[in-house]
Amino acid sequence: MFFERVSPITGRVASRAAAMTAAEACAVAERAAAGFKAWAEMGPNARRALLGQAAEALEQRRDQFVQAMTDELGATAGWALFNLMLAASMTREAAALTTRVGGEVIPSDKPGCVALSVREPVGVVLGIAPWNAPIILGVRAIATPLACGNAVILKASELCPRTHELIIEAFAAAGFPEGVVNLVTNDPKDAGAVVGALIDHPAVRRVNFTGSTAVGRVIARRCADKLKPCLLELGGKAPFVVLEDANLDEAVKAAAFGAFMNQGQICMSTERIIPVAAIADEFTRRFAEKARSMASGDPREGKTPLGAVVDRRTVEHVNGLIDDAVGAGARVLAGGKAEGVIMPATVVDAVTPKMRLYREESFGPIVAIIRAADEAEAVRVANDSEYGLSASVFTGDAARGLRVARQIHSGMCHINGPTVHDEAQMPFGGVGASGYGRFGGAAGIDQFTELRWITIETAPGHFPI
Repeated sequence: MFFERVSPITGRVASRAAAMTAAEACAVAERAAAGFKAWAEMGPNARRALLGQAAEALEQRRDQFVQAMTDELGATAGWALFNLMLAASMTREAAALTTRVGGEVIPSDKPGCVALSVREPVGVVLGIAPWNAPIILGVRAIATPLACGNAVILKASELCPRTHELIIEAFAAAGFPEGVVNLVTNDPKDAGAVVGALIDHPAVRRVNFTGSTAVGRVIARRCADKLKPCLLELGGKAPFVVLEDANLDEAVKAAAFGAFMNQGQICMSTERIIPVAAIADEFTRRFAEKARSMASGDPREGKTPLGAVVDRRTVEHVNGLIDDAVGAGARVLAGGKAEGVIMPATVVDAVTPKMRLYREESFGPIVAIIRAADEAEAVRVANDSEYGLSASVFTGDAARGLRVARQIHSGMCHINGPTVHDEAQMPFGGVGASGYGRFGGAAGIDQFTELRWITIETAPGHFPI
């Protein structure tokens, strides 16, 4: 059985993939369990070599990835190539981690006792990846777990099964042993049953999920019932604070990139711009002008910085946010409502807490301007959200920026840089409704290994009984 993904641009079939049942997904978990033992015993440099080859195999599929992302998601070629570049970097970073999965000798109070801490692979890791940055997030779900000696299952998004399938094809071409790297695809209507069966399967020992907060809560509850640790990278409502001493030209550039890159469909996308009163009018004027200069168009033509959003639901959601905000007194300074998936860069000024746009994640090419009286109020507004993934602060004083950044409740904060910033070696993740746990670098090793205490007695024992 197969299911079809329809292009959001043409309405024609973009890809077909296997519509696996829960039972078939469990069979994949069994294959992964069978492949795990030999992979866990493989030396770190052998694992490093295969991950390095996987990075090359990803890059060799450049044109296929661009085509798949354009067809399935309406993505621009630039966004697809950025995805590929960062995904290859993540794979190489994972390769470098294989010899860093270590431990330590811990001083013991017991005479003759040598105490060790040792990190070991956990078994099978289930990675559930979304559609919005599909190569980056698909690779991130599996690369570090593989480096740590785990077998992996990539549960592909129903919106981009071909894109995620290409990742697994690249890893297979690199020569990974049978059963170590696996793919599960399913019809959208079967997603709950398939994911539930995989989480429940005894071979699956860790789960990582990137996606919406609503689904993340469901996954967390399911994992908790099985006492399985999970890593959750969920929604965001990233604040972008602009203080009176900021370089406004730089702030405008960074805010526009953060708000509208990939049509605002990034978990780190700038959703709330918070300028202080002293510069609010001037910043807003410049930012609206910048947004009006950013054209949207058919990504297949490659002539515009903005392409299509992923589906009609996004169009309806963003249009609803605009209607609600305008009805409550906000002003649209650029863009506006759209009829189809080619949506304009939209700026809404004078947003207040009574509007949905103030709190709801838009995941589209729309950004709210929420004016603050001063620094203290800007920090308060930045923290007035259930989310806490990424944030930015623009100021001419780096020490001031660091002080403000330390007050913002988020997993990541960038001073004089955009909210959209990701590097393979950095600890990536959020707080609050944005999830918990960290991808990236050494932090990833902590997530995907078991820390054990092992002792060796080197002297005769003395016991009280």
